Amino acid sequence: MAKRDFLTLTDLTPDELADLLKLAADLKREHHSGTGRPVLAGKVLALVFHKPSLRTRVSFESGMLRLGGSAVHLSNQEIGMGTREALSDIGEVLSRYVDGIMIRTFAHAWVEELARHASVPVINGLTDEYHPCQILADLLTLAENFDTLDGRKVVFMGDGNNVARSWVNAARRLPITVTVCGPEGYEPDAAFLAEAQRDAPGRIHVEHDPARAAEKADVLYTDVWASMGQESEAEARKRVFAPYQLNAALLDRAKPEAIVLHCLPAHRGEEITAEIMEHPRSRVFDEAENRMHAQNALLVRLLTGGWGAGSPD
Repeated sequence: MAKRDFLTLTDLTPDELADLLKLAADLKREHHSGTGRPVLAGKVLALVFHKPSLRTRVSFESGMLRLGGSAVHLSNQEIGMGTREALSDIGEVLSRYVDGIMIRTFAHAWVEELARHASVPVINGLTDEYHPCQILADLLTLAENFDTLDGRKVVFMGDGNNVARSWVNAARRLPITVTVCGPEGYEPDAAFLAEAQRDAPGRIHVEHDPARAAEKADVLYTDVWASMGQESEAEARKRVFAPYQLNAALLDRAKPEAIVLHCLPAHRGEEITAEIMEHPRSRVFDEAENRMHAQNALLVRLLTGGWGAGSPD
């Protein structure tokens, strides 16, 4: 069986994405009932980090352990990716030791090159362009809160960053609508948007008026205004993005049953108010927990094969 990688959400078909969400729900239920099984016994996952992490490291490492496998943490100080050692050599060598590689880094091209040279599955734990594992967790959270995902309106408030781009990719695979709302000049790349809109006509929108964007939304979503590597722009971005803060006024414009999501870490009082973080309609910490369950489903499918085969024995 040919190995599969997970570099963006568009690496999955709609049926495979639906399968992952169902398996994630099953694995979560087993976890909470204490009936989880060591379905990844003997499997080893390499965790390669160029960027700091709380949720990504702990969710992948604890997920592998709970499924009976193990994980090896590797910092770039140890590897020297592209400096001490070529990406192609790293992919070849790690493939001799482990059953899969998760990498959290800056340039998406590095992840693509690593995947080309690795003979084991490579998972994108975050790049400057995409954050697909986060959206798997977000979609699982939506599935837990709505009877169907069909027709749901997701509004992303803020920068057209890797999370916003990954939400756009979700609309290319599922019958949801995604509106990216932020200041002019901070939208996702125009060529990327145009391609996505061709794939999903009428489901992907860009809006600059936050009040109009939030109208009748099912999901209000935000992220920090300055991502890792943009620290020097943080103060200027606070002024530019201030009108796009996720607050009570915006939540009032959404549907009564709308939920609030944030991929974390959050800067309370900037992109989201403390009131909304703690609001009864906030699902931020459910969403954070779902990183592990969604990724566990991904690991089961990538490391054992059998897409659409139901829960593993």
